[in-house]
Amino acid sequence: MGEMPWPKVENRTNLPAAMVARDTLSVWGLLKQCIGKELTKITMPVVFNEPLSFLQRLTEYVEYSELLLLANQEADPVRRMELVAAFIISACSSNYERLGKPFNPLLGETYEHHREDLSIHWVSEQVSHHPPISAFYCESSDFVFYGAVNPKLKFWGKSLEVEPRGLVTLDLRKQNDSYTWQNPNCSVQNIVIGKPYVDHNGTVEIRSHGSNLRCVLEFKSEHRVVGTIMDSKKNKLSTLAGKWIEFVNVIRDAKPEKQNALFDSLKRLSISQGDDAVGDGESDISRGKCLWRVKQRPSNAQQFYSLTEFALQLNHIADDMKHVVAPTDSRLRPDIRQLESADIDAASEEKTRLEEKQRNARKERKKQKQEEWIPAWFQPGPHPITGEETWLFNQRYWQRNFANCSDIY
Repeated sequence: MGEMPWPKVENRTNLPAAMVARDTLSVWGLLKQCIGKELTKITMPVVFNEPLSFLQRLTEYVEYSELLLLANQEADPVRRMELVAAFIISACSSNYERLGKPFNPLLGETYEHHREDLSIHWVSEQVSHHPPISAFYCESSDFVFYGAVNPKLKFWGKSLEVEPRGLVTLDLRKQNDSYTWQNPNCSVQNIVIGKPYVDHNGTVEIRSHGSNLRCVLEFKSEHRVVGTIMDSKKNKLSTLAGKWIEFVNVIRDAKPEKQNALFDSLKRLSISQGDDAVGDGESDISRGKCLWRVKQRPSNAQQFYSLTEFALQLNHIADDMKHVVAPTDSRLRPDIRQLESADIDAASEEKTRLEEKQRNARKERKKQKQEEWIPAWFQPGPHPITGEETWLFNQRYWQRNFANCSDIY
């Protein structure tokens, strides 16, 4: 990768305007028509959105990427797996109280992100519209992290279910170890009646292809998660337990409680801010070592879509940055920028215009017998470990030759 001419941008503490309140009656009037349907195929009013593209939401995977830097320095494969599992759990934390739907990316839309403090560079692209597939690639001197996600959203009357289909891969450079997994399902409960809340559910299996270890994470209600690390003979080597909205502890020395008992204990435990201890000290969980704890959100978060401090920066753009990112970057989407400013009418008009422009471009490709869209920065190919067909970064983005980028805005 070449030198990154990334401009310095001061972090912001708020959006240009507070979010517009959603009318519960109008919400139900629309959603009752969507029961059992896949929402990625339905045009939703912008009042349901938060001012971020799904490509930007994907970037929140790496909010706690310092865990990966620690994992890359860890020679013990069990300790390494513990840190990777904590990283995967931490990536769920930004979903807490986030009830707004990210904008569906336009075909060819991109997003670039840099964390100069950790020398992390991220690029993502919407490589397919039907089905919607978002490919991403992230690299640093310590790791490479990449994948392609095909999210499925369905409304079931009382809840909204999100299934983030797609294999995710992590390569730790120093340890020459690779990990693969699929992220947990997410749901929004009490959509119509009661206080809506977000939860994760299901099983995540993390495989280490260098050490042949695996970790099985079980997500249950009330934000609880328990993980078991095993060797190839299914011997249990370590246990993790916590709440994805608060903390993850690892239990190494004591013989851990049975999994059901751990889930019961988690109902009574929460993190003590400013202290590494969790809970009352009576369970194995509270005597374990804290691997990760969540960062506190800004005090004004509820005014701004419950965004974390990290998420607040994702759509921030300075004048110097406009000449660095691709013209297809999500920060340049006019409908998202209008929603940031709480101009619902303008955001709706722009969203409609962009969707119509995308449909017309598809019709024109078909007319010219060029139906197949060719992404600029990712290409289809076999996964280097599993052999499954996936989307792989072609590295050309770093050359910053954007002259042939499509005019999608």
